[in-house]
Amino acid sequence: MSIWGKILGGATGFAFGGPIGAIVGAVAGHAVDKYRAAQDQETDGDPTKSVAFTIGVIILSAKMAKADGVVTREEVNAFKQMFKVPEHEVANVSRVFNQARKDSAGFEPYACQLADMFVGNPAVLEELLSCLAQIAHADGKIHPDELIFLEAVSDIFGLDQAVFERVTAIERSGADADIYQVLGVNREISNDDLKSAYRALVRENHPDRLIAQGLPEEFIDLANKRLAAINSAYDAVQLERGLV
Repeated sequence: MSIWGKILGGATGFAFGGPIGAIVGAVAGHAVDKYRAAQDQETDGDPTKSVAFTIGVIILSAKMAKADGVVTREEVNAFKQMFKVPEHEVANVSRVFNQARKDSAGFEPYACQLADMFVGNPAVLEELLSCLAQIAHADGKIHPDELIFLEAVSDIFGLDQAVFERVTAIERSGADADIYQVLGVNREISNDDLKSAYRALVRENHPDRLIAQGLPEEFIDLANKRLAAINSAYDAVQLERGLV
């Protein structure tokens, strides 16, 4: 079963508790029995963290949609395409999204719960922030209110300013991207330190490592895209410095 088939019954079965559990509990209902029947035929390990990651993306996306007051068709389509939501699971994803949108609580309790669940795995939290940034940029720009939202989530996740700037620089990509920001370094960095920072960044953002820490396999294309952006920025910096 894909991660999308686990977002309702799966989360309820793992008894997340907290604000995430409350959202899922409000919409799970009929999905529980379907999920449990499928689980009886699976031998996967405990997918609690990957389910939490997926639900976190949905809930925080819904909260972010309130930031600029508009949910564009581009953002909705980008969500479905980027995360490869099967048509038969769109309704379940929509239920969680809509429940989170009408929920009166702010985004902070959900971000805090995710930060606690992935404590010690900052690269996974960075990937979650990246997913949100990609959705925000789906209409071609990140709205100022969305940028404020993303920075607040980044702070709750315990990510430093360099990480936040790197994530948003990657999502702005192309001519607007600062290649040094993408690498999370300043322009005065030495060549040796640049190489060390780049290698550490590649290790931290390698898709296999992220999956081992809780990133769902369905998100691997996004992880590969980010890694490609990091490699491209490093190549550009090397060219600028005459190192290639």
